[in-house]
Amino acid sequence: MKDIRIALLDMNNNQVNQGFKNIREISEAFKKKSEENVIIKTFDVRHKNEMPNIEDFDIFISSGGPGDPHREGLEWEDKFAEFLDTVYNHNKYNDDKKYMFLICHSFQLASIHWELGNICKRKSYSFGVMPIHKTDEGEQEFLFKNLPDPFYAVDSRAFQFIEPNHERFEELGMKIVAIEKFRPHINLERAIMAVRFSEEIFGTQFHPEANPEGMVENLKDEKNKEAMIENYGMEKYLETVDRMDDEDKIVLTQAQILPRFLQFAKKNVLKGAEAMA
Repeated sequence: MKDIRIALLDMNNNQVNQGFKNIREISEAFKKKSEENVIIKTFDVRHKNEMPNIEDFDIFISSGGPGDPHREGLEWEDKFAEFLDTVYNHNKYNDDKKYMFLICHSFQLASIHWELGNICKRKSYSFGVMPIHKTDEGEQEFLFKNLPDPFYAVDSRAFQFIEPNHERFEELGMKIVAIEKFRPHINLERAIMAVRFSEEIFGTQFHPEANPEGMVENLKDEKNKEAMIENYGMEKYLETVDRMDDEDKIVLTQAQILPRFLQFAKKNVLKGAEAMA
């Protein structure tokens, strides 16, 4: 039986991060439930310039992280850009597909790299549990299948992806599957919150890995707490804290998106291995 090999790309630049801890936990839970032998390896991309060889792995999950997603002339940036293209092109020309999930900072890097739109600094830092709206394409997205519209997810970002280049999306066959909450009274463009880059590659601006414990931990950081109160007001902040572990909000999102992605990837990796045997 084929091993399932997962590479976790840590984009936190040596900063302690709840999100990466959650990604590890979801991956370990998947490993525990699998009949197959699952191998999980972590790569410290930004701090140690570590990058997986795509031939050695079947599934890649690349995390969020701090800082500006635009190029600063660092070695890891070239390596990561090359990695994105290698996975994308491998899938175009090979039967043994590679599966990749890009979260927050990684999602922004990929969107800049593939020239999909305007990735710019927000007026203020956004942190909180926010409603995510499915687009028409998002209604068909199997990773969102068991989620309501809108569904709720943790948002934590200083940057945003707005003004998508629809011609470029069309050219590459990529789809916008989720957007930010529509606020007609605020004259700002809605941010893109999730993209189906290809059948094998998916990305979210929000944090599908987040759980209530991690969120509570993050709110101990004054910057996060202040950002949430500034963006949503004290009443909304208190309500969010109160409803943090509601079954139909981030608990549901965490139980659905990444676990479904891993199951889908595994099924197709095994199918591909059988076909090639």
